[in-house]
Amino acid sequence: MKKSLDIATLGGLALGLASIFGSFVLEGGQVGALILLPAMVIVFGGTIAAAAIGTSMKQILGLGKLIVLAVLPPQFAVKDTIDTIVRYSTIARKEGLLSLEKELDSSPDPFMKKILRFAIDGTDPDVLRSLAETEVQYSAERHSHNAGVFAKMGGYSPTMGIIGTVMGLIATLAAAGEDANKLIHHIASAFIATLWGVFMANLVWLPLADKLKHIQNEENLFMQMIVEGILSIQAGEIPSVIRARLNSMLPAGEQEADTR
Repeated sequence: MKKSLDIATLGGLALGLASIFGSFVLEGGQVGALILLPAMVIVFGGTIAAAAIGTSMKQILGLGKLIVLAVLPPQFAVKDTIDTIVRYSTIARKEGLLSLEKELDSSPDPFMKKILRFAIDGTDPDVLRSLAETEVQYSAERHSHNAGVFAKMGGYSPTMGIIGTVMGLIATLAAAGEDANKLIHHIASAFIATLWGVFMANLVWLPLADKLKHIQNEENLFMQMIVEGILSIQAGEIPSVIRARLNSMLPAGEQEADTR
């Protein structure tokens, strides 16, 4: 399945960075003042540690792949898939369901190929639907679990930021006898941890969770469309009815585009 760079993900992150840090500069601040290593270590390290405790090391080691998935999501060629299913139905009505066996090798999607193979082999429609829906369900659960990890990290991150701020304030109060200017500087630095905690939660972790949920919804629709299409072919429905049924599963705007 083809993948392409998701401009919305990178563009949204770039806009968020520009808005936040740009506003800070406009207020007279210096971006370098926000790059405080101890605060970042507490927020990043603490968030990853909390996520590891709540999930598994395998899940944590797979976070990189999930981030890549959000930036380079799979492209579900829904319109092409409808055309392919309708073409299969035309062949099946003319030459019989077994004639689709020659189409298996050129099937554009592994899931479609699997379901089509079951249909050609004469699997009972109810059994076939059950098998297909089980795979759709577990695929959705995997996506949901992956998105849940980022959602949890979005909850941990601000808390870690508060912990960093409290630790910074404790260190500041311990040095309360120092020069007043240094004291003010330490207080300002203490709040940087909270900034990073809230920033990472609301501009990285939670949006990543939402992006994975969006990909999950698209994949679920794609897989359900394949299931309905193959079952309709197996039932011997005419191509125009199959196209209408699959088209009705699309969002309204895409339905209009497909039926022109």
